[in-house]
Amino acid sequence: MKVTEIPLLKEDDPHFFMASLRLEIFLKTLYCSKRKKNVYSFRDYLKRALKWQDYLAIYQEEELKHNA
Repeated sequence: MKVTEIPLLKEDDPHFFMASLRLEIFLKTLYCSKRKKNVYSFRDYLKRALKWQDYLAIYQEEELKHNA
């Protein structure tokens, strides 16, 4: 089993605790589920599990100015 797209957050990030707790819950549900796949996306799980504002705060992408 492989879990992809896990965000890398610093411990002082306000969303660190929420993301690590959700990751733990996600992994527990995967181990207990009867549906077996090879690859799971943590990002897709967070889209369904979190409020949209929290999801955007975790997966925000900084825009580059002038293609730099």
